[in-house]
Amino acid sequence: MAAPLDLDQLQTFIMIADTGSFTRAAEEVHRTQSAVSMQMRRLEERIGKALFEKDGRTNKLTEEGERLLSYARRMIHLNRETLAAFDDRRLEGTIRIGTPDDYADRFLPEIMARFSRSNPRVELTVICEPTFNLVDHIKRGHLDLALVTHDDAKGQSEVVRREPLLWVSSANHATHEQEILPLAFGRPTCIWRRAACDVLDGMNREYRILFTSWSATVITAAVLSGLAISVLPECALRPGMRVLGEADGFGALPECKIGIMRGHTARADIVEAIARHISESLDNISVPAAEETGTFDFAAMAALRGRRLKPSHILPGW
Repeated sequence: MAAPLDLDQLQTFIMIADTGSFTRAAEEVHRTQSAVSMQMRRLEERIGKALFEKDGRTNKLTEEGERLLSYARRMIHLNRETLAAFDDRRLEGTIRIGTPDDYADRFLPEIMARFSRSNPRVELTVICEPTFNLVDHIKRGHLDLALVTHDDAKGQSEVVRREPLLWVSSANHATHEQEILPLAFGRPTCIWRRAACDVLDGMNREYRILFTSWSATVITAAVLSGLAISVLPECALRPGMRVLGEADGFGALPECKIGIMRGHTARADIVEAIARHISESLDNISVPAAEETGTFDFAAMAALRGRRLKPSHILPGW
């Protein structure tokens, strides 16, 4: 029977991948650099594959290293989850969190399921509203934590995930070819809406905003029905959508930054626990992508981590 992998080695491996440096990783795990190097040699021997390659002054993961990283993160998380399940001092109480429904649909199933397994005595109260509203709720003390769209101009959150912001249209309609471009956006306070309009104005492209809604479901419906185009981060893409790019006449958009905001609460221990959990969960969640066969498999996202959708890519319909 093969010996199990060493969790300490996997933790060090993750830290090297995150920092890009054996030296910085050694500082984080409180070991000497030579001890860290020895750990990685033993891990490579155990796996039977090279996990790192030099890229200038940094250490870049090999293809096999990228494969191991996904498994390593899940194993470390499961270890923490197991220990928490038997901890008599585990957290209990109620926490109020908020997120836009764009993120709720994609991220909450993973976040809620894992956090609840680790902390069965914590009750989660969740609201779904636009970032603008969530920021106000945090300031007024109505929420303990919010997952929001980060605004560089305000610097109001801790960025925990970055994704490309993409122009999207229906794969079954030529909506994007209309002379006056029909658009579906969030309210005027939405930073994605402002970014899209700035790009179109800079291109002197005629457009009209046909649908405005706080609801991601409404925006998605407008796009899939061929009534309008919109801009969405990768996490919000749906089967039946087409990603538009420069070849289609659409300029580049700024990236989408997803951040965490903490409220003023007496339960800082629970807030920090779920904030850490959200950050780890988002780091493990991959983006939707289509296989070369053309099938669309949400269940296989973990294996597709790091692959990005290209302009003109079409996600098969329902």
